[in-house]
Formats: sequence, C-alpha cells, structure tokens
Amino acid sequence: MRIIDLHCYTNTQEWIDCQGPYVAALAKYWNRDWSAKTEDDVIAEFEGAGIEACLVALDLETTIGTRPCDNDYVHAMWKRHPDRVVQCWGTVDPFKDTAIDEAIHAVKDLGMFGFHFHPIMQHFAVNDERFYPLFETINGLGAAVMIDVGTTGMGAGMPGGMGAKIRHAHPLALDDLASDFPDLTILAAHPGWPWYEEMTAVALHKGNVYWEMSGWAPKYFPEPLKRDMRGRLQDKIMFGSDYPSLPYERIFREWGELGYKDEILEKIYHGNAERVLGL
Repeated sequence: MRIIDLHCYTNTQEWIDCQGPYVAALAKYWNRDWSAKTEDDVIAEFEGAGIEACLVALDLETTIGTRPCDNDYVHAMWKRHPDRVVQCWGTVDPFKDTAIDEAIHAVKDLGMFGFHFHPIMQHFAVNDERFYPLFETINGLGAAVMIDVGTTGMGAGMPGGMGAKIRHAHPLALDDLASDFPDLTILAAHPGWPWYEEMTAVALHKGNVYWEMSGWAPKYFPEPLKRDMRGRLQDKIMFGSDYPSLPYERIFREWGELGYKDEILEKIYHGNAERVLGL
C-alpha cells in the first residue's frame, strides 16, 4: 500500500539548530534523544519505513532568533532524493516584511505545494486579519496550508512556555480562516488535543478543511476520534508522522491495531492526499 507521510522534518543539524532553546525540552517531552542525523540516514529511514515524504520547512526567527530551516534548504533535499521525497511544505514567518515575497518564491520558483504554520511557536493565530494579505497571496497561488492545532511539545515545561500561547492553535481559528477563504485548502496538523471535538466539528462543517494525524501514538487517539475516522471523517483524514517524533515501527503497528478495513486505510495513507493535494 502506498503511504504518503505529509509531515516530515529534515532531522538534520540545520533543523535541530532552528529549534534553539527548545531542543532539550523536546528531548524530555518525547523521552528520547533529540539530535541530528545525516541526510543519508534520514532518507534511509524513509526508505526503510516505505513512506513517501513531504518535508516541512520551519522559520522561528522572529520568536527565538534562530536561523530558519528554510525553503531553499528543504527544496534542495527534495531534489536530491526525488524517489523518496515527493513534495515540501514551505515556511513563511508572518511577521517578516518579506513574507509575501517568500511565499511567491516558494511556489513559483521552488514548486512547493503549500505552507506549514506553527501558530503557537510563531506567536500568532491564523484568523488574525493583520495577516490576511499573506493568506490572500497563498490562496491566489493555488497553494494549500497546513496549520498545527492543539498543544505542542515545543516549550513544554519551560517557564511561561517561552512566551508561546496555546490558544493560538485553537481549531476555531481555522474555522474563521476557512470561512473567509473558501477556496483555500486547509489541512489541520495533529489530533488537536485538548480540542479534538472542536476540530472534528470544523472538519465536518467546512468543505475546504482536512486533517492529518501526526505527532501522536495512534493508541492514544481518543475513542470518539477513532470512531469518526472510520466513519464520517474517512474522506477528510490523512497520514502524517511528525518525523522524527515517533518511530515508524511503532506508528504503523499501532495504526494496524486500530482494526480499520483496508479501504479506510487506503484513504488515510494515500487516497485522500492524492485527491485533495494532487499527490
């Protein structure tokens, strides 16, 4: 079965450095080593897991002052490994004066199919109308957006969460964005705890909103969500891992233990992404 992983970080030194003061906190949060691998080792992990990866760029420069793991970097990794990397989510820092130009560059020059936003760590909510010109540009480019919902391990346990606010990643911000930009394809990233019921409502109500389940061990998915994924959400759900957060062996073992029929897994692992995102 084809497996498209919509949420993979590069897991290289450039990506580790981009996270600055959060590296130690993330290692504690995930209870595992949080250190870089070589590019070849990362690609070997993708190959061993049998996945086709969509890489995610990350820019937190405004909030923590680190050098971004930027669009040109992930694009170059994609082009070096086109047999294993199938697309990239670009990044833009919405507070930068260059945000709109960078969005245009990512799509028109680099061929990226969309953009990932991390509202908690980027310190903004996607329904803040100050940033609507950026979303108007992205919409006009025909690109999609992937937006984190729910809490995050970034800053978890640190004093004040390093100034980040969890409310910025509430699903109702996506509801506003989807209503104001009905032609924009919006993909919620992660199960959205503690607001998975609100996220379910948004995904069901807004025809342009979809949902990928990265960053959680499947055995911990809430029971109502597991039921809805094989039922009324089956045409909305897509697969993501949040690599390198969890081992692929565990992720696929626990997805298998959910007991879904093959026709449901076909939609989640690749069919919905092919249909909605053109992959």
